[in-house]
Amino acid sequence: MKTKLFILLFGLGLSFSALAGTPVKNVVPQNNNGPKYGKDSIQCLMNLSLYTESFRQWRQSHYKNEAIKDVIGPWNWVFKNCPRSTENIYIDGVKILKYKYKHATTEAQKKALIDTLMMVFDQRLKYFPNNYRTHLPQEGDIRGRQGIALYTISPESYDKAYYLLKQSIQERKAGSTAAAIAYYFRDVAKMVRTGKLDTIAIINAYDTISGYLDTRINTYKAQNNSRKIAEYKNVKGYVEMTFEPFANCNILARVFRKKFEATPDDSLLLKKIVSMLEKKHCYNESLYFDAVVNLYKLEPSPQSAFLIGKMMLQRKKYKEALNYMGKCTMMKDTSNLEEAYLLMAQTYRTLNHYDKAREMARKVIKLDPHSGMAYDFIGDLYAQSAQQCGNNSLTKKVAYWAAVDKYVQAKHVDPTMADALNKKIAIYKAHFPTRETMFFYNIKPGDKYKVGCWINENTIARASN
Repeated sequence: MKTKLFILLFGLGLSFSALAGTPVKNVVPQNNNGPKYGKDSIQCLMNLSLYTESFRQWRQSHYKNEAIKDVIGPWNWVFKNCPRSTENIYIDGVKILKYKYKHATTEAQKKALIDTLMMVFDQRLKYFPNNYRTHLPQEGDIRGRQGIALYTISPESYDKAYYLLKQSIQERKAGSTAAAIAYYFRDVAKMVRTGKLDTIAIINAYDTISGYLDTRINTYKAQNNSRKIAEYKNVKGYVEMTFEPFANCNILARVFRKKFEATPDDSLLLKKIVSMLEKKHCYNESLYFDAVVNLYKLEPSPQSAFLIGKMMLQRKKYKEALNYMGKCTMMKDTSNLEEAYLLMAQTYRTLNHYDKAREMARKVIKLDPHSGMAYDFIGDLYAQSAQQCGNNSLTKKVAYWAAVDKYVQAKHVDPTMADALNKKIAIYKAHFPTRETMFFYNIKPGDKYKVGCWINENTIARASN
């Protein structure tokens, strides 16, 4: 077949230059040391045309027909004698060598083929260091492909594949392919499991590539590229699943505690610790608290103050919590601001500062007039302080009138709370003064009444019976 093809080409009167340029891309080598077609350009072009035609036939058969047998010889000659002729030598060479590896019968043959496969990638970078479309360096991309090829063809060489994949990720960063990220993280996990890397390696890898994946997903969302979004989301899911066994809060805290104690004022490290522990919801770890506090000292922000205040509350350090919560009221995120005011309200109630607690709840209502929770909270304050706000059988019960008023308001602005609020209303109606008590103090149901004490609100008199 080779002889017939060679004669046919001459019969058609085609020059070797035209022949070589038609089926391949990037025919101009980027490393111009030496002739493009080697010392014997005629032999180079002939073998190049023979291999590319046979390879085309093999590819069209989905790499199943016998054309591969006519590929190997001329490809091997081109690879050895005119390596600058076209980048396709190396692109096609990966397929060819994987085929040969699959059909190798001895371990020695397989080892030699793996070495050759690695050489194919190395020589591609040597002679074609830049991408033929962008003209930018392509080492990061090629090392990723090289690492994937090595890992898939020889899983036992995962330690060597790791360094290739790591180099690829470090160079490509957020531009890394989904496949490179997936194989890299799989390899890191295997290196950790076999004791060749410390646990911190997979934690660092997870932290880094999670950011890269989010960047790519957001980029493709902006482009409305659903296929790519799905591709990178699948990889993200795989990464999360692989990381899960290493994501125990105790492990994360143990690993990062040493780094924290070594450099407690390293803002980048502090942000990494906070981010990592937040992703895994490790809010109860003392390291999380320490990192957030130190980060606030270095870079004060309303959001950090909010986090510290919440953690202070968990530790029942109420005065310290109020101090930080007071600093977080400049937050632009009103949802967090509402939560901050509610937490401050609860803290003041714990300290028996009912008027300050109500003041915070009213700030919530100002932000969100439909906050049934805030009205409910004020009602609870009134009911809780009823006995303290009176000195007789009437005044010790009138605060329940004001409490029920707030529960009714809460139900009005947020009907979803109706069931719970109706139960409260029923409970506190039973605590209203009796008609006999009201008569004794010359008050009739329906009369206007001003509740005194710190409450100081107008209401309507009602009897419990």
